Amino acid sequence: MPVLTPTAVRALLTEHALRPRRSLGQHFLNDPNTARRIVRLADLEPGARVLEIGPGLGALTVALADAGAHVEAVEFDDRLVAVLDETVVGHGDVTVRTGDAATIDLSFLDPGPWACVSNLPYNVATPVVLRLLEEAPAVTRLLVMTQREVGERLAAAAGGRGYGAVSVKVAYYAAARVVGAVPRTVFVPAPRVDSVLVRLDRHPTAPVAVPSSEALFALVRSGFAHRRQMLRRTLRLQLGARTEATLERAGIAPSARAESLTLDDWARLARTADASP
Repeated sequence: MPVLTPTAVRALLTEHALRPRRSLGQHFLNDPNTARRIVRLADLEPGARVLEIGPGLGALTVALADAGAHVEAVEFDDRLVAVLDETVVGHGDVTVRTGDAATIDLSFLDPGPWACVSNLPYNVATPVVLRLLEEAPAVTRLLVMTQREVGERLAAAAGGRGYGAVSVKVAYYAAARVVGAVPRTVFVPAPRVDSVLVRLDRHPTAPVAVPSSEALFALVRSGFAHRRQMLRRTLRLQLGARTEATLERAGIAPSARAESLTLDDWARLARTADASP
């Protein structure tokens, strides 16, 4: 099977009587150069163990295998599994699993390290990334393609465009940055939005000290629950009558808004809240 050019993708879809499912956010990559570019940006060594979520028709799968990676591809749509098996023949070490990345047992990822290199379906990108960061420590690196707004949110810094609770949680687990843009024209069907490539490198240890990650994230969720409101109001659900005093002891103005706080600020607030009577 050759690499998946636009002609090859159309032929596969016709041969197997397939139509991309909008409900699954399916946009199939049909440009070999983009697939190879993603592999280069992932900095994979020969023999690297790679988790690919949402392989679709296999364009990126083939590029990963041809680079010498051992690929575990998890595909939700069982219609595509037979096509994937056909696509990857002769392209190295690939295992195709049928399953939902939101719920599949991730024990096959041990021992690590693993990289996740994926063209993520738009509708599940954020929960999948967060699940891997929270539940799959064997995955030490991610290079994922997402909708531009989602990618910017994953990598946003305090005060930046898209910065929110997801950004803080990602920053706790990994260093994230947008490393490239992807045009709509390399997909079938072409999406209505632009895509970006986001690289996330897991921190070897948490970059901040907190009483617990759960306590930290509870504060962050409350803080961002009403973005336009000041922290003296948004944090009251968590901190009650001691909200303003706790903020002041943490060196944070009660009139500040959540989007102005860095991960260090949130961690300091979590420690102060834990120590406050």
